[in-house]
Amino acid sequence: MHIQNFKTFCDLVETKSFSKAARLNEVTQSAVSQQLKAMESHYDMLIIDRNQKKFRLTPQGTALYSTFKEILVLYEKLNCEIQEMRNIVSGTIQISTVNSIGLHELPPYLKSFIREFPSVNTRVEYRRANLVYEDVLHGTADLGLVAFPVNHKELVSSVFAKDELIVAMNPDHPLAKKKKLWIKDLQGEEFIAFERDIPTRKATDEILSNAGVEVSVVMEFDNVETVKRALEINAGIAILPGNTVANEVERNQLAACNLEDGKHVRPLAVIQKKNRMLTPALRSFVDLMKSKPTVGD
Repeated sequence: MHIQNFKTFCDLVETKSFSKAARLNEVTQSAVSQQLKAMESHYDMLIIDRNQKKFRLTPQGTALYSTFKEILVLYEKLNCEIQEMRNIVSGTIQISTVNSIGLHELPPYLKSFIREFPSVNTRVEYRRANLVYEDVLHGTADLGLVAFPVNHKELVSSVFAKDELIVAMNPDHPLAKKKKLWIKDLQGEEFIAFERDIPTRKATDEILSNAGVEVSVVMEFDNVETVKRALEINAGIAILPGNTVANEVERNQLAACNLEDGKHVRPLAVIQKKNRMLTPALRSFVDLMKSKPTVGD
C-alpha cells in the first residue's frame, strides 16, 4: 500500500463519491474502484457495505479509514517539518474564491506574495460561495476566500478585510442626482440582485427588510460582473461592495452612493480546514492575507 492509496481511500470516504475522489487525486473513476478492490484483496475483507443504497463502510472499513487518516496526518506533519528545517517555501497553493473577492480583493495580496515567494505556484479557481466551502472541506482547495463567513465545526475563518456596501446605478438614473441617499429612497425601485443563496444577497435583503423597504427585483445574477453590466444599461439599481465598482465609477460608467443610514460592511475571510497542518507556503500566504499587502510600484 502506498501513501497515495491511503489518501484516495480517505477522500472516497469523506466525499462518499467515486467521481469526486477521482477528481481530487487526478485519476479516473475506474482507478479509484480498482484501488478499492486491490485494498479489499490485500486485507482479505470487505471495506464497503454493498448491501446499502447509500455509501457506507463496514466496521473493518471504518477501522482502516481511522488508521489511514492518522497516517496521512503524520505524513503531512513530517513533510511540513522537513520543509521548515530546510527553510523551504515552495510547492503549490490551491485557492477557491468567489468572483468578487478573486477579481477585486485578491490581486494585490497575490502580487505581493508572488514577489516575495516566486517559487510557490498559486492556483486560483472562481466558485460560488457554497462550493468554496465544499472545496476546502473536501481538500480540493487549500484555502477559501468568502464574504460573510459562516461558522462551521470543521473550518477556521479569519477576516482579512471589510468592504462597504454602497448603492450602484447608471449615472443617468434619477437617484444618481441625489446629494444624499437614504435606504427609504430605495422604496419601490427596480433592483438588480444576486441570486438568493449568495451571502451578499442575504445581507442586502436583511438591510432592506430591517428598514421596512420593499423593492422590485427585476434581475438576479450569480456574480458581480454580470450585475454591473445590467446596471450599465440602466436596468435598475443594486447594493454592491464598493471596491467592485471603483473602476466603473472612475470611468463614469456607473455612479455610487453611500447610504446615510449608517455604514453597512461586508466582511471578507480566508477559510481553512481545522487542525490541518500548514506548509510553510500556506502559512506564509495566510499570514499575508491577515496583513496589508505591500505590492510596490
